[in-house]
Amino acid sequence: MKKRIGSYPRVRVEGGGRGVVSQSGAVLLVETARKTGLDQAISTALTPWRKPRAVHDPGKILLDVALAVALGGDCLADVGMLRAEPAVFGAVASDPTVSRLVGVLASAGPKALAAIRTARAQVRERVWKLAQAAAPDAGGQVIVDIDGVLVLAHSEKQDATATWKKTFGHHPLMGFVDHGSGGSGEPVAGLLRPGNAGSNTAADHMETAELALAQLPKKYRRGRQTLIRTDSGGGTHEFVAWLAKRGRWLSYSVGMTITDAIHQAVLRVPATAWTVAVEPGGEIRDGAWVAELDGDVLKGWPKGMRLIVRKERPHPGAQLRFTDADGLRLTAFATNTTDAPIAHLELRHRRRARAEDRIRNARATVLRNLPLHDTAQNRIWLEIVQLALDLLAWMPMLALTSKARRWEPRRLRLRLFAAAAQLVTTGRRRHLRFAAHWPWTDVITDAIQRLDALPNPG
Repeated sequence: MKKRIGSYPRVRVEGGGRGVVSQSGAVLLVETARKTGLDQAISTALTPWRKPRAVHDPGKILLDVALAVALGGDCLADVGMLRAEPAVFGAVASDPTVSRLVGVLASAGPKALAAIRTARAQVRERVWKLAQAAAPDAGGQVIVDIDGVLVLAHSEKQDATATWKKTFGHHPLMGFVDHGSGGSGEPVAGLLRPGNAGSNTAADHMETAELALAQLPKKYRRGRQTLIRTDSGGGTHEFVAWLAKRGRWLSYSVGMTITDAIHQAVLRVPATAWTVAVEPGGEIRDGAWVAELDGDVLKGWPKGMRLIVRKERPHPGAQLRFTDADGLRLTAFATNTTDAPIAHLELRHRRRARAEDRIRNARATVLRNLPLHDTAQNRIWLEIVQLALDLLAWMPMLALTSKARRWEPRRLRLRLFAAAAQLVTTGRRRHLRFAAHWPWTDVITDAIQRLDALPNPG
């Protein structure tokens, strides 16, 4: 018997295999696009840009690129992975055709962007209705987190400039709907900006908030059911005043910079006015207290604004700032919510940290790179990325349960989308047979059954 050398079995590799489909788990995304009506909505929206006697539908082309991005692609040419599997993805346009479409849509400017965004908004409303208890509005409120993302550039792309972190690239402002602790989140706004765009530019925050609101179902565009949440980048007089004017329509929770006036006001707060901070389960947060500030510190700010501050023992190794007091880290936020204890309002604002998870997922879905040169083209690319993130959020919302509902894009790709299957044709129907030994085959097949049970659009 010949002794085996090495830790892994040796296999012979050759080409020419048949009947095996790579990235078979991507059928989950394809079925999600079909059941939600995203394919039809995008196709209808981009009808004005379809040339007479064109072979490929512009909507299908754009959605194919979004699928490739959702599967891990990072440029237009990666749509080739879909082209190699026509049994799952149908006819896929050539690379030159894809590039031409992006150029045409970029030339159309705001008109093309509006068409894509309108289609996404229409589909989002249907998805939330299909999701029922799993939808982000199931609790009667929608939370939109706005935050900036630094996207590095490694070449001289249009509007790529030095950033505040001494890097080089762009600084888009994003909006995400928070799905809570039981899910991920979905993008509702993407504003492409030069790298030197300020973190606290009020006009950009207003535009991003408008884009986000336009993506929500109509009943959430007015009324206190919608909460706009930002870090201290949104804590400007102009943006808070803009939110306050919509006080009958919106709730807000906006981080505030600790100024000298706030710092001095904190020092004057009596010990009896501090309330212990709480954790999500209702337990006391160790070493943290909250209080509401009033008086002169609110002068110049909109009427009805509440200013709440938290003091907390810093984590081991953390360095205190000049604005901290008595060895405790200070943070503050403004809100117009009046029907909840300040400890619960502080917890609600602290959960804004989930926006960092959304940004991490967006970076894992190509937002670490803008592959095209012109800003107009990269605006289309940013919409493609948001389409991909929509699919990566909607599929788990509609089809996955338990822990799998919270899987992030990297894990979805590794465990579900990368699964291979055998393509079998019987009775004029095509079947994908996933390997019985794959640990997550049951997750895939159960998810497909849930999607199949959903009503067809239209």
